[in-house]
Amino acid sequence: MSGIRTNAAAAMLGVSPSTLRSWERRYGFPEPRRSPGNHRRFALTQIEMLKQTMGETHNVSSAISLARARGEGPSSSARLGSAFAAFDESRADRLLEESLALRSVERTVEEVLLRAVAEHLVDSEPRTPEYEFAWRYATGWLWALKRLAIRPVSHSHSVLIFDASAPYDLDAIHVHALELVLRRCGLRTLSLTPAVNPVRLSRAVRATAPAAVVLTGRHVSLDVIGRIVHTVRTVAHDVVICDYRGAVPDAGASTVDRLGDSVVGARGRLIERLDAAPAPATRRAQLPHQTARPA
Repeated sequence: MSGIRTNAAAAMLGVSPSTLRSWERRYGFPEPRRSPGNHRRFALTQIEMLKQTMGETHNVSSAISLARARGEGPSSSARLGSAFAAFDESRADRLLEESLALRSVERTVEEVLLRAVAEHLVDSEPRTPEYEFAWRYATGWLWALKRLAIRPVSHSHSVLIFDASAPYDLDAIHVHALELVLRRCGLRTLSLTPAVNPVRLSRAVRATAPAAVVLTGRHVSLDVIGRIVHTVRTVAHDVVICDYRGAVPDAGASTVDRLGDSVVGARGRLIERLDAAPAPATRRAQLPHQTARPA
């Protein structure tokens, strides 16, 4: 019979076995099943959900009401975030495997993984150990999927991504996620940083012949962005210039294609833009004329 014993469930919740049994008698939750030997067996998903809601409410009755309302349900960003908070890599693996059984890779990445990492990022505070663990885990997981995303190229286009994010930026994970979903739909991708040698960059552009350049990350000045775009355009004259997650400030005068913040939405808008194939005269993306932004 599946499930965990009373002592193990109580340890997960940080209470005594007698306290857990008293909750069962008083609230009817968590509700165990009985083994052939009449021993309690609690559903792991119920215990995990109750642990999460206890951390949110700090009140037993409210936590149990909230856990009941949410139910066990499929893997969620909240449950994965709880695994990150516990530094539990095995549990994170299991939750993502469960999600992939119910959702596509794209939905799992956007609705579960990226949201779970973001839950541990507080802009006004120093990075926490939980966030760094989540960031490293997500980066490794996405890299592994990129290695497996080997599909016949179904689009004639390739995409050059310039990643100006810094280590442990949330944007850095979104770059990996974007490259993954683009590869999975048959687009060729190459990711570089703005620090690449301009002469060598020209060679890379000739070799890949990108139809679009995606600018992302926020640790580069507009002067550097301008030099990158100029170098690319000397080789690929009609390349489409796109912004992902606010790499280029929106000054109102820019005709850079803005892909937004959602990885799945960005993929859809980019493919629509490439498939539309406007005339070369209308494919001139101009950067806003501003002073350089500090790195």
